[in-house]
Amino acid sequence: MKATQNARERARAQLTREIKEEARRQLAAGGAQQLSLRAVARELGMVSSALYRYYPSRDELLTALIIDAYDSLGAAAEAAVAAEAGSVRDRWRAGCQAVRDWALARPHEYALIYGSPVPGYEAPPQTVAPAARVPLIIGALLAEAWKDRGDSPAAPPHAGPSPARPPLPGLLASQAEDLAGLIAPGVPPAVIANALIAWTQLFGMVSFELFGQLVGSADPAADFFSYAVEQMADLVGLPA
Repeated sequence: MKATQNARERARAQLTREIKEEARRQLAAGGAQQLSLRAVARELGMVSSALYRYYPSRDELLTALIIDAYDSLGAAAEAAVAAEAGSVRDRWRAGCQAVRDWALARPHEYALIYGSPVPGYEAPPQTVAPAARVPLIIGALLAEAWKDRGDSPAAPPHAGPSPARPPLPGLLASQAEDLAGLIAPGVPPAVIANALIAWTQLFGMVSFELFGQLVGSADPAADFFSYAVEQMADLVGLPA
C-alpha cells in the first residue's frame, strides 16, 4: 500500500513539474496574459478537467510560477553570497551579479515577477516570503557591516554604514525603522533608507537592461552594472 502511495506521489510530482514547464514555455511565447490552462492541458495531452485537479484556476498556476521564480532567484543570490569568502562588499558584489545573471538567463520568469502586472491577478500572501529572500540578503550584509563598524564615532568613513543626511521625513523614518526590525536589526533607519534606494536601483538597472531601455546609452551594460554596484555599496556604507 505504501509503495503504491509513493508511486502516486512521484507521478503527481512529475506531472506537476511538466505542467509548470509547459506554462513557462507559454510565458516565453506570449507572456503571462496569454497563459491558458486549456492550452497547457492540450500541449500535455490532458483533458482540462484533469489539469484543474492540480491547478483549479489560471491564477493558482500563476502563483505557483511566481513563487518558483522568487525562490529560484533567491536561491541563486544566496548561493553566490555564501560561496564568496571575501569581505562584506565582495559578497554584496556577488549577490548583485547573481541577480543580474539569473535575470538574463530567465528573462520571462524575471518579467513575471518584476515586469508589468498581470491584469486581473492579485498576488496572494504566500508570495511574500519568497519575494523577501533578496531583501533579506541585503539586510544581513548591512547588519554584518554595521556590527563590524561598532559604535566608535572615530570609525573611518568606509568602515561601515553611516546614517544619511538630511534627516528622514517622518513617514519614511517610521517605514525604515519597521523595515530594519524585519531585515536588519540594529541598523539605523537612515541606512535602511539608503538600502531601499540601492535595492530599487539594482532591480531597476536589471529591468532597464532586460527590456531594452539601455540601448543607445549603456548597452552592453556589464561595465555600467559593475560601476553602479560599487556606487550602491558606497551609498549603504559597505567597507571599501
